[in-house]
Amino acid sequence: MSRAMFEYTKTVLKKVSFDAALFCKEVQKAIQRLLPHEIEELKVFVESLVKQNPNLNQCLIYLKT
Repeated sequence: MSRAMFEYTKTVLKKVSFDAALFCKEVQKAIQRLLPHEIEELKVFVESLVKQNPNLNQCLIYLKT
C-alpha cells in the first residue's frame, strides 16, 4: 500500500511541477504521508525534477532535515 502512495506522489509532483507554490505544498504533504525510507527516495526524485525545472529549487528546503 505504501509503495503505491509513493508512486502516486511522484505522479502528482510531475503534474504540478509547472507551479512552484503548488509543488511545494505537495512536497510538504508527501513528507507527512510517506515512510522515512521513501522520503529519501523522494529527495532524489525531487532533485532530478529541479534539474529539469530550476524554479522549483525553493522547495528543496522542505527536504533538508
